[in-house]
Amino acid sequence: MRLLYIGDIMGALGIQAVSDVLGNLKTEENIDVIAAQAENVTDGKGISSEDFKKLKSIGIDFFTGGNWSLYLKDIEPALNDPDEPIIRPANYPSGTAGLGYKYLKTKDGLILFISLLGQIVGRDADKEIDNPLQVVDAILTKEKDKAKDGVMVNFHGDYSSEKVVVGHYLDGRVTAVVGDHWHVPTADARILPNGTAHITDVGMCGSLNSSLGVKLDVIVNRWRDGIKVRNELEDSGPLQFNAVLIDIDTSNGLAKSIKQIQRVIN
Repeated sequence: MRLLYIGDIMGALGIQAVSDVLGNLKTEENIDVIAAQAENVTDGKGISSEDFKKLKSIGIDFFTGGNWSLYLKDIEPALNDPDEPIIRPANYPSGTAGLGYKYLKTKDGLILFISLLGQIVGRDADKEIDNPLQVVDAILTKEKDKAKDGVMVNFHGDYSSEKVVVGHYLDGRVTAVVGDHWHVPTADARILPNGTAHITDVGMCGSLNSSLGVKLDVIVNRWRDGIKVRNELEDSGPLQFNAVLIDIDTSNGLAKSIKQIQRVIN
């Protein structure tokens, strides 16, 4: 089974980048399943039910979560529904809206998707979250007897050390651990010693000439001159598309290969 995991889809240009690339890429690479990080889709904060439906219609099968997953309330019914292919981080405290792991039924079998949140710096640094390693251990124990072809984990966080540690911690127990949230792809995609695919950060989809999707002059004015302004997403210029393609050995649920896919659309 070949699974494509797409990095953070950032705003309208992110949707455009995915739309421009996905159809041909699916055919070229013989892709069976497509998943994407969806916490930045709608104006950079969360995902609306409208954009959720739009991205499903262009071919995305499953959506993982991050620190903005719960920002837009109209997506909560889908997050709460075990049959809707979208999750928020599993290590939010008990009682938080939404589910942190779900199964996706494919033509070949089930894939378990789990989202985990790292210690996010900045505005979210003081938010209460549960220990991600303990949470993922509990999920894998609870679901160990359910037949499945693979287990995909995304780790949404700022610290490379966390992302590397969780990859090795889960090595041999899951198909892949894919890091995201940076919006900048790292060059370390590989199969870990016990068969789990790992990358520290897969990158983003959206504006290429920007600060992680935000207009550069907004960031420069804030940084250089101390001007307090709201982030404004870049809405023109070339686009970038970043993803990883993972070959899953369905006989054991581990990864046979992982390949970065990076495209620029002018």
